[in-house]
Amino acid sequence: MKTIFEKDKNLNSKPFYLNENDFIEENKRTLELNLPNMSELEVMRHYKELSDRNFCIEKGFYPLGSCTMKYNPRVNEEISSYEGFLNLHPNQDDADCQGALEVIYDLENLLKIITGMDAITLQPCAGAHGEFCAMNIVKKYFEVKGEKNRKKVLIPDSAHGTNPMSAKMNGFDCVEIKSNSDGLVDVEEIKKAVSEYGDEIAAIMMTNPNTLGLFEENILEISDILHKNGSLLYYDGANLNAIMGHTNPKLMGFDLVHLNLHKTFSTPHGGGGPGSGPVGVIKELEEFLPNPRVHFDGEVYSRKNDYKNSIGKVSTYFGDFSVYIKALCYILMLGKNLKDVSSDAVLCANYMKEKLKKYYKLYYDKICMHEFVLSGDIQKQKGVSTLQIAKRLMDSSFHPPTVYFPLIVHEAIMIEPTESENKEVLDRFIDEMIKIAKEVEENPQSFENYPQKTPVKRADETLAARHLDIKYDFSNK
Repeated sequence: MKTIFEKDKNLNSKPFYLNENDFIEENKRTLELNLPNMSELEVMRHYKELSDRNFCIEKGFYPLGSCTMKYNPRVNEEISSYEGFLNLHPNQDDADCQGALEVIYDLENLLKIITGMDAITLQPCAGAHGEFCAMNIVKKYFEVKGEKNRKKVLIPDSAHGTNPMSAKMNGFDCVEIKSNSDGLVDVEEIKKAVSEYGDEIAAIMMTNPNTLGLFEENILEISDILHKNGSLLYYDGANLNAIMGHTNPKLMGFDLVHLNLHKTFSTPHGGGGPGSGPVGVIKELEEFLPNPRVHFDGEVYSRKNDYKNSIGKVSTYFGDFSVYIKALCYILMLGKNLKDVSSDAVLCANYMKEKLKKYYKLYYDKICMHEFVLSGDIQKQKGVSTLQIAKRLMDSSFHPPTVYFPLIVHEAIMIEPTESENKEVLDRFIDEMIKIAKEVEENPQSFENYPQKTPVKRADETLAARHLDIKYDFSNK
């Protein structure tokens, strides 16, 4: 497909919609704009063609494990586009933006109920940003306590890759904790780490359920061990989709939590945004949250900088406000039925797991939560890698699942169906996965040729990663 610049039929002419006479001399550009000279109809068709080439949740099933790519209700988009929200500037006086402040205040209170935390900040603009904010709070907490020696953070080997980076960026050293034979955090490894490092341990970073889709059954014992050591427990909320409404991080013993509004609470994400990663904390950590916060005296909403040991602002103004509106709409629409989101997600995942484990290796054969991890080891022995299976799926109107993560599962295929899909869709995906497994048995050589139906065929990901070509070369015009 040509770029819009290559489609330009009049490369040497100026765009028809710009008239130099409309500008005074001192405001005129000295360099060419390099804008293509095309009609509005041509421009519209060009970008529609680009859009059609993208795979999206509106086109088909998106079982991207650990990312929760689910349906985003369109009513949320409409409400977030109301003029009173869309054209409001965050520098306006509190009296002029009472509705927006109410959205922030109400959402924080609802998230406190859902997580069990005592205070929430909405400022972080993504999940990893929320992680960074939370670990910054951990750092400040121990500095204020005079325990600057706490420089180590325990991180399970099944953790999300952003966890160790968030810890490192705050000056912590990471200590890896191995999983046991059941795919859970090994309590004995926790005890060894506490015995070895003692009061050097600041916190442990965990998600529950973990990235294998398994509930950490020993979480209360782990919490007790760490708290007796004076350490904190941080909850990576990426998998809250599995437990929402049934339990919460506070009941598990966690002291800090980040959430992904753009995942659990159904707001669009991907392609760099938008995102939102609120952080919740227990009462003892509230004074370290970013300023400002929203107050309500029963009549008026106002912004105040009242956290005395605040880590400071982590975002411009309050973060991604449009995402808050969509998340609030989602929560209010579901109300007490919010827990059904988790119930349905867990049901869908277990249904698919049971159907597929006969055809793909399942290292941890037990009841899962919202996602599960198969292995392509059986297919690999036939000469077909997990990556080739993913390429084959691209020709089937399905987005491939996450592959090669978590790292502790060889040839990992991580599948998350979410609560959005019906049984018919799940069955079609199951049938396709079974069909692929049979094709591997009958004709493994054919997998060298996939995908065949996509706009871009067999790409060299390694070459693309090492030699980025993301800028159009205008010198070729």
